[in-house]
Amino acid sequence: MSGDVGRDQRIARAVATVGYVGLLRPAPGTWGSLAALPLGWLAMQGGPLVFTVLTALILPLGYWATAAATRGQADHDPSEIVIDEVLGQWIALLPLVWGAANAGVAVERLWPGWIAALLLFRLFDIWKPGPVGWMDRRTDAWGVMLDDAIAGGMAAICVVALAALAHL
Repeated sequence: MSGDVGRDQRIARAVATVGYVGLLRPAPGTWGSLAALPLGWLAMQGGPLVFTVLTALILPLGYWATAAATRGQADHDPSEIVIDEVLGQWIALLPLVWGAANAGVAVERLWPGWIAALLLFRLFDIWKPGPVGWMDRRTDAWGVMLDDAIAGGMAAICVVALAALAHL
């Protein structure tokens, strides 16, 4: 039984750190966001619906991994946990995968949107305006995951707005 707990803890840590990307320094959150881009591109190869479902599945997976990896620790949101950055970054990328599918083009053709999604998500994740900050102040795994989900949503809205401006 205790071997299972150790194994589960190791799996949770590997998931929470996104294959240990979260151990990179400096700025592990930025490394996590950067790692989310090629992982997102791979997931997008299944189409927008697959990408959307996989994005949604990161929330419960990330919650489990974060809760398990931080169990018994004073810090509920250590910097090496970056699964939340992957969630937020993928949410910020949602308009791109749907927009590319709607336009009938490869998603990498929307490269300005990729840059905007990355920069805007990092901005909102670091700045923590309004609801991002409210969620960040929670002292549990939901707070860890939801502040980035909201930051990703805010970035996604801005990506749509920028795309609309670019296509006037």
